[in-house]
Amino acid sequence: MANTSLDNFKLTVLTENYPPFNMSIADKNFARNAEIDGIATDIVREMLSRADVDYTMTLRFPWSKVYNLAVNGKDFAVFSTARLPEREDKFKWVGPLIENKYKVFTLASNKIAIKSLKDLNKYKVASVKGHAVTSLLKKENVQFEESLKEDANARKLARGQIDLWVTGEFSGYYYAQKESIPTIKPVFEVGSTNDYLALNPSVPDEVVKRLQSALDTMNSDGTVEEIFSAYR
Repeated sequence: MANTSLDNFKLTVLTENYPPFNMSIADKNFARNAEIDGIATDIVREMLSRADVDYTMTLRFPWSKVYNLAVNGKDFAVFSTARLPEREDKFKWVGPLIENKYKVFTLASNKIAIKSLKDLNKYKVASVKGHAVTSLLKKENVQFEESLKEDANARKLARGQIDLWVTGEFSGYYYAQKESIPTIKPVFEVGSTNDYLALNPSVPDEVVKRLQSALDTMNSDGTVEEIFSAYR
């Protein structure tokens, strides 16, 4: 780094398995550096390179643990993190990296119509513990079971153990294909979030500024779109 006061700075970057945005290449619950890929991962990696920020990247499980490590760890950061009001003061923010639309999925063979979130309480519903969408569901008093992993919910849907699965649009289709599940279909959109690189407040403002500047340039020069295109 050009700023001598930051010469020894190193950012500890954390993420989770949340394909296709961030994921272990070997589909494991722990991975480091080159063992991690995904749309958001590639964006963050390029952003860090352009900003000349030294870092390590680790994928861990579950999300709740990853998130809490970033909240409490000096010079820690975590992605892909939905920027929610209750999280705003816990971090410094760089982004947005991606827009994540949350859908209610069911099997294509199911004749289920959802017109509002209240309708979800007529069915067995599952989502992943600690994800942004679970906060949205809880605020609307939706009753649902919380799992630790998305693939577990995909299998529950296929087996008929749940009727509805609430997850990100990209992740839903990804896990359905991965688990060889019969065609799924979205029956309702819960909402959407912009997901960011969330940095512990201990991270110097100069680092945050460089990262945001790098991301802004990546958006304007077409790099972000190229990364998305590589995963389509």
